[in-house]
Amino acid sequence: MQPVEIYTSPLCGFCHAAKRLLAQKNVTFTEIDVLRNPDRKPEMMARANGGHTVPQIFIGETHVGGCDDLYALERDGKLDALLAV
Repeated sequence: MQPVEIYTSPLCGFCHAAKRLLAQKNVTFTEIDVLRNPDRKPEMMARANGGHTVPQIFIGETHVGGCDDLYALERDGKLDALLAV
């Protein structure tokens, strides 16, 4: 399974929803809280091609995007394949 990284903030409902979907799929992920670790936000923005909102989700080297993008992959049946690469 590909490594999954998610940049989050504890105040973000979309972050909680994205983590909930990953947990339901038994996906282990690394969470990077940019509120507690603000020095990681520039890293997130660079990796996300300027994306400055959370969550920013990465599966392997693929930038998925945010929560809506993650759920769209799941709806389209593409998330499992991306995780398995």
